[in-house]
This record gives sequence, C-alpha cells and structure tokens, in this order.
Amino acid sequence: MHDSSRLTRRAALGLTVAALPVTAAAPASAATVIGGARLAHDGVQALGATGLPKKLTARSWLVADQESGEVLASYRAHRRLAPASTLKMLFADTVLGKFARTERHTVTDAELADIPAGSSLVGVKPGITYTVEQLWQGVFLRSGNDAVHVLAHMNGGVAATVAEMQARAADLQALDTHVVSPDGFDHPGQLSSAYDLTLFARHGLHDDDFSSYCATKTAQFPAGGKKTFQIQNTDRLLTGAWGLGTYQGILGVKNGYTSHAGNTFTGAATRGGRTLLVTVMHPGSGGNEVYKETAALLDWGFAHGSSAKPVGVLVEPLSEGGATPSGTPTRKGAVQAAGAPGAAAGQQPSTGRLLEGAAGTVALLAAGAYALRRRRAAVRAAAAERDQKPDSGVSEPS
Repeated sequence: MHDSSRLTRRAALGLTVAALPVTAAAPASAATVIGGARLAHDGVQALGATGLPKKLTARSWLVADQESGEVLASYRAHRRLAPASTLKMLFADTVLGKFARTERHTVTDAELADIPAGSSLVGVKPGITYTVEQLWQGVFLRSGNDAVHVLAHMNGGVAATVAEMQARAADLQALDTHVVSPDGFDHPGQLSSAYDLTLFARHGLHDDDFSSYCATKTAQFPAGGKKTFQIQNTDRLLTGAWGLGTYQGILGVKNGYTSHAGNTFTGAATRGGRTLLVTVMHPGSGGNEVYKETAALLDWGFAHGSSAKPVGVLVEPLSEGGATPSGTPTRKGAVQAAGAPGAAAGQQPSTGRLLEGAAGTVALLAAGAYALRRRRAAVRAAAAERDQKPDSGVSEPS
C-alpha cells in the first residue's frame, strides 16, 4: 500500500496550477519561440534534404533526432491540438519514478470512481492487489485510464497529479501543453502539440522503466485470485497488428485515440546507430493512417535525415540546465521562474506562447524542483500585440 509520506517535495510544497484561458494568440516572437524561430512558421519546415512524403494528411507532425535533439523537419510543430492518450507520456514522466516496480497496491472503489465514461480500460478491479509494474503495463500497453487513475490516487489524487504534470511540462519547456486530466481523455482545454509530445517522449526514453514499458508487446494481467489474462500493446508499429507490419527498429512510444482528438502517435525507432522520433497528430482518417504517416516520416529520416539541416531543436529541461527561450542557460537545480524578483527581462518566455500555453504559474522551487511560469506583464503585452496583428491561424480541436 502507498504511504502518503512518500509524496515528493513538490506535493508537500502545495503546488497548484493557475491556468489562463485557452486562447489563440499571435505567433511567438522569432527570438523567443521554444525550439527555434522556424518552428513558429506555418507550412512544412525542411532544409537541405529532399524526398519528404507527399501525401501527409496530419494537422501537425515533427521529425527529430533523439540524441542531438535536432528537429529535422516539421509541420505546424507548435499547433495546439487535443493529445488523447499520448498525454500519458507526460503522466509517466511525472509519476513513474515515485514507486518501485515491485510495490503492491490493493485497489479501492474510490480510486475507480472518477474515470470518464467511454474511457479505454485495461480491466483493473477493486479488491485486487496489483504490483506497480502491472499498473504501468496497463497504462503503456492498453492505455488503461483505470490504471492511470489508480496510480494518480496513489500519487496523492488526480488534482495533485494534474498540478505536478503541469509543473513538469513547464520544466520541460512544453508550453503548448495544458493538462486537465492525467489520462488524456477528452476534456475542454486539454491540449498539447507535436513539439511538446516529442519532448515528452525524448525525455521519457532516458528512463529505463519508461523505455521498457513502451517496448513491451504483451503481458499477463491479474484477473483475481491466481487467474490472469493477456494484454497486448495497442501500438500497431510495435506489434504489427491490423494489417501493418512491425516497423524495423521500433522502440515504442505511445499512441492515442478519442472521437474528439482522432488519432495521435509518437514513435521512436533505431537504425544504423541513430534513433529518430516522430510525432503525428490528427491525420485525415482511418485507424492505420497515423502509423503509416509515422512510418513514412521515419523512413524519410533514416534515408535523408543525415543531409537535412536542423530547422529547430528539442530543448532540454530547465531543471537539467536547459536554456531559456532567449538562449540563456539556467542554473541546474535552482531554476528561477519568469517574473520572479530579479529575473532578467531577456529570460522570460515568449509572450505569445505564454498566452497560447494557458498554463503559467509563478513558482520558485529549489534543488531540482520544477518551475511553473506566469508573468502578468507578459500576458498584457501579448494581448496588446495580438490586437495589433492578424490572427495566427492556431486552431483548436474540431
């Protein structure tokens, strides 16, 4: 059973998220956009390489190198769209390290009471004792919202977990992301972007447990007593299901689908000693299309990526010494939130992105804690800028 005393210092400090209204904003300043100025532009961004797939229908996509973080090509990388279960990558990145794989937990009715109707489920039942490893298998393989909610309750509750996820997103500089629920289910205002989802995957794959879970094809799941049943990973490039072949060198990572969001997928694969990340959001139609477009972009990356000049970069987390949007390195383990006393004006996030991200909160945490951001003056400046410029065309989910 989980001991509440094991909550992290972030939870003990009582982190809360003060979300701004989700609003379309003017494009970010070219000098401060996260990942580089080209990623703020509309249209396909690619330099120095040919052969990009011509029949891509996704509303947003991105190809990046895992080791260097270089973005090799993209299309509307910062477009904010409903992420569906790909948001579970952020959930895992936030909560995964808090419990040992062998820790056992007996599920209660209350832990399953707030699961949204219509959710994907792995089959968690009250009264059954699960290991943490089994619950995470339920999250990664079957995208089980029941497993997510049990782990969130173990972590201090859904609201506390959402606050931590938003703080984690801010630390990762995933400012397009607004978290409403840890499971990624359709909720008004729950948004992310191809850029942010790729950040989550890249950082998550640095963790051995994350990598292991997302690469697992099948597992046995408790059914009560000594009975178990098999669960299979729903990543079709990993398993080769539904008429698709297994993608050569595939590592995972996470797929997602809701009737509102459509299909989303972030995949990673390794060939010839190089690992590439691809995120595809909301392709035209068909359950296989998101995987076909991901495979096509991976193929392009392995065939032509070495000659591509980067159009941007996946930034490093602030708590690990990552640079702010202005390029100024932060002090590892002591990140100063934008707008806090003494913050340099050049270190604040893009005003347009702050309004667009809808998730800034002023928080100054020491010793490797996560920084949330909110700067009212920047928001006012963004609003004034927006009033003077034409609409950016950033669209909300349909």
